[in-house]
Amino acid sequence: MKYILAYDIGTTGVKTCLFEIDSQIHQAAASNFGYGLYEVGDGGVEQRFDEWWNAMKITTQNVLEKSLIDPAEISGISFCSQMQGLVLVDRNCRPVRAPMSYMDQRGKAQIEKYMRGGMEIAGGNIIKLLKCLKYTGAAPVSVKDPVWKYKWVQENEPEAFSRAVKWLDVKEAVIARCTGQCVMTEDSAFSTLLYDIHTKDWAWPLIDMFGIRRDHMPRIIKTTDVAGTLTEEAAHQLGLHPGTKVFGGGGDATLIGIGAGCVKEGDTHIYSGTSGWVSTIVSKQTVDTSTMIAAIVGCEDGLYNYFAEMETAGKCLEWVKDHLALDEIGVYLDQADITTRTESEFVYKSLYEYMTAVVKKIPAGSGGVLFTPWLHGNRCPFEDPNACGTFFGITMNTGKTELIRAVLEGVCYHLRWMLECEATKVKTSDTIRFCGGGALSDVTCQILSDMTGRRIEVVDNPQDVGAVGAACTASVGLGLIPSMEAIASLVPVEKSFEPDMENKRIYDGYFKVFKRLYKANKENFALLEEGRKAALQ
Repeated sequence: MKYILAYDIGTTGVKTCLFEIDSQIHQAAASNFGYGLYEVGDGGVEQRFDEWWNAMKITTQNVLEKSLIDPAEISGISFCSQMQGLVLVDRNCRPVRAPMSYMDQRGKAQIEKYMRGGMEIAGGNIIKLLKCLKYTGAAPVSVKDPVWKYKWVQENEPEAFSRAVKWLDVKEAVIARCTGQCVMTEDSAFSTLLYDIHTKDWAWPLIDMFGIRRDHMPRIIKTTDVAGTLTEEAAHQLGLHPGTKVFGGGGDATLIGIGAGCVKEGDTHIYSGTSGWVSTIVSKQTVDTSTMIAAIVGCEDGLYNYFAEMETAGKCLEWVKDHLALDEIGVYLDQADITTRTESEFVYKSLYEYMTAVVKKIPAGSGGVLFTPWLHGNRCPFEDPNACGTFFGITMNTGKTELIRAVLEGVCYHLRWMLECEATKVKTSDTIRFCGGGALSDVTCQILSDMTGRRIEVVDNPQDVGAVGAACTASVGLGLIPSMEAIASLVPVEKSFEPDMENKRIYDGYFKVFKRLYKANKENFALLEEGRKAALQ
């Protein structure tokens, strides 16, 4: 029996899972611990590295206590994490400033300065856009892309920037703390949109074009490669064995599909966590600049993930819990504080279960109420940092339960929109694997099946598939699993949902309206943002 320790470093917390690798991938123990996501003004969203590290220490201790194994028995450590963050580190592998989240959109002036102007197409200067496409197959045309975070720090925080020696992403910053090595896996390198897909190295002409320091770019490795070994200091802090192999792992967009068993060309999965996405495995670089969808580098050479992302999915459910549901549900549950987040677990599950049980009684379509799930702007199929969440269609007959169900449906409408955009370019699968915290709810699974008209499959522990994917990369690297393709047989389906075609007919009608809401309100969203800024002055 071999053991792999996997850390899934998400937007709101760390999930740490210990897996036994044999003829099956068995979860021996797991623990969660949360941390903050900080809005700092002007579209800035940051996190704290020390909070990530503290969460790792607490959850590692919990997992070791639950499993009762000797840390020396752990064959490897691997990671899954949020992507497109920016962590600039000094020569001691310590961040020079707070990590910038993938949600950060302070680089508005930088994208205008370095990417726009002249003749434009799809939000970028046509000459620069074509040059980017030549090397990377994609282009940094979103204000949230990491290069604009980097340029923002360079131009606004010169003291911090002067101390930086390497540009890392989230899991790479943690790997650096664990090993003292500054590396970046191929998928993370691609997510900077400065990775040459032909040479599998940095696209140096693009780095020079954007004025990025060459020496800031770390060594690139594969997701299954050993990044280094656990240092004495890191081992002491985490309670692990020094010298344990630390693998590159991958980003959530890369590994969540693998952990859900989607490993072959044509496999489609949908994820609903804090953010959400639709991803289909393809065998060639594909990009649709009109809908902001591109094929990103995956774990295996020759395969890509055709990836469409929404910024807030499960975050919308958290919002509705806090601002629409919590008061009445608190009374219903005799004021029991079931939303407390303890050191070892998120105790949210029963609250969400109650919410979904309530909205299950509301017919499909929520009585004609639509919700737009754009609580922090949107990226696909349109890029607009000003886009907002809205309720549309409220009448005298609309109650709170209709509003809550409309939020669930709004997230699913947007996932369907991205799925249909993907289907115009690639063949998506008839059966879709659904994963993330959203897949814990049978109600949400059925809504997604009804709305898309597709069979929805859910694997065991769908909220932990990122950690499963991380364990798989280490297992392949160690030779415990022969190949990525072999993973599919190790991840069985636990539940499946078939579409109710009468509900789909109802959703089809409302979906036409949902897709029109952004275009009808684009100017209003921009005016609202101007008003917010004026109110703060």
